[in-house]
Amino acid sequence: MSRSIRLALGLIVALPALARAQAIGPGFELERSGRYVDAASVYFTTIRSDPTNIPALLGLERTLFVLSRMSELLPLVQNARARQPESPALRSLELRVYAALNEPDSLEAIARRWAASAPQSEAPYREWGLALADRRMWDEARRAFLVGRRALGGDGTLAIELAELEQRVGNWDASATEWGRAVTRLPDVEPNAASQLADAPAPMHDRVARALTAPGASVRARRLASEVLLTWGQPNEAWAAMEPTLAPADTEAPTALRRFVDLAGALTTRDGHRVRGLALARWADMMPGSTGGRARAEAVRELLDGGDKAAARRVLEAHADSNGIAQAALIHLLIADNQLDIAEERLSAPATAITADDRATLRLALARARVGRGELDRAAAALGDDSSVAAIAQRGWIELYRGNLKNAMEAFRLAGPYALDRAAATDRTAMMALLQRIQQESSPDLGAALLTLARGDSVAAIAALRRAAARLPEQGGRLEVLLIAGQVAAQKGGDQELTATALFDEVVRTGGEGAAPPAAELEWARLLVRTGRAAEAIPHLEHLILTYPNSAFVPEARRVLERAKGAIPKS
Repeated sequence: MSRSIRLALGLIVALPALARAQAIGPGFELERSGRYVDAASVYFTTIRSDPTNIPALLGLERTLFVLSRMSELLPLVQNARARQPESPALRSLELRVYAALNEPDSLEAIARRWAASAPQSEAPYREWGLALADRRMWDEARRAFLVGRRALGGDGTLAIELAELEQRVGNWDASATEWGRAVTRLPDVEPNAASQLADAPAPMHDRVARALTAPGASVRARRLASEVLLTWGQPNEAWAAMEPTLAPADTEAPTALRRFVDLAGALTTRDGHRVRGLALARWADMMPGSTGGRARAEAVRELLDGGDKAAARRVLEAHADSNGIAQAALIHLLIADNQLDIAEERLSAPATAITADDRATLRLALARARVGRGELDRAAAALGDDSSVAAIAQRGWIELYRGNLKNAMEAFRLAGPYALDRAAATDRTAMMALLQRIQQESSPDLGAALLTLARGDSVAAIAALRRAAARLPEQGGRLEVLLIAGQVAAQKGGDQELTATALFDEVVRTGGEGAAPPAAELEWARLLVRTGRAAEAIPHLEHLILTYPNSAFVPEARRVLERAKGAIPKS
């Protein structure tokens, strides 16, 4: 065969597909521009020459629906179906046309004929129900899906479709039940199920959780409940749903538990830490060697952060080995339990297998605990020769509490403004700003006051800060220290709110070029808004904005001002 003949035959074969694309393209463009009558005309022209052109038929479905002319589509679909009786796309389109024409009896008859020709397929029932659901015929759609479930057998048949249908009509507990069936049958849909159920309104949360954890609920349904509960910030309830599913022989348990641990990591509450620790401990038991050991040590830290020292101790006692991970976790527990002398003794033992990184972390924790007891010399000794940023910064705090302001400032500068612990870095930067305002190299009164605050005695700290401020020059740190005292009093609330107001008032009235006056006025306004006196806050905020237009506090003052104005009922 000559090359020219082969080329001609190839063009003949390619022409139908090329012609389809060229014919449909203008229709799409007309649709996009809202010219539905013209678009329909293009599609009609295509169907006359190519009756089974599915893109053109789908284009007519879209355009004729907008034009309320769906009856014109039915004979074209029936003709195409006669030519291609087994086409799933044409069968689905036929069902949707009958639904749009509001002919449910014909729709059902067509769907049942399709089902009879494909007795093991869910598609006829799925398309039947979806065609009805698209027309918001909820009860009829539910019936279609349930007919399919009964015909095909299996509790999870068409569960996804039923779950989404019930969600659309607001039946969240019924949706949860169906999602439970769906994940039991198809584990891979769990992330989608959890995402869908997480959107349930708060009043429906309990009903959704009960539906997924009802007697007889599958393991996968209960695990779905635990994931959704974590998303809602309910860690205790989530663990109650997850824990009974952790059978030793379940090969899916480690993966499910690891996912639970990861999701729980997003929660910062004490209960969140505690539950994550419990889950980590169980996961560690399923992991071999050092992986389990590291997870167990992390579990102990999480349990301590969650305030459950008893559970942390149980984890360690159940795995009382000699490796460094276990020893480090035990010392963490001793520090949290305020058994500092024993913790120091174990940490100083020369034969321990604790890693250098863990040892540095433990020394820092021990130093902070010593500060909490007011034992500054022992806190400094606990740090040893550690030259890390965290240790240098901690030495700065110890010097500050001793009243050695110059040494504290030097340590803070050496540590720099950055650290892995962002909150600690922020506190350090704020303290450096205060120390820059104070010209004195030492102030035992201020150090003692700040140590009292660090130890958690707010009321005594407020009084001590006021005494320390009285010994400082007005524009040399006094206002900044009074501002700190006011902030502590405002956070304390109750009887201390009057003290906070008096302190803020003194700083604002004194004024000056520092940041303290606008900061005090902003804190004063926040206190007024928080205590239901928004109208009194507005003049303070406006005064701040007008008096200190270049202050870094102005943007926040504007936001608080908007909230304050919004909190006042309109007459």
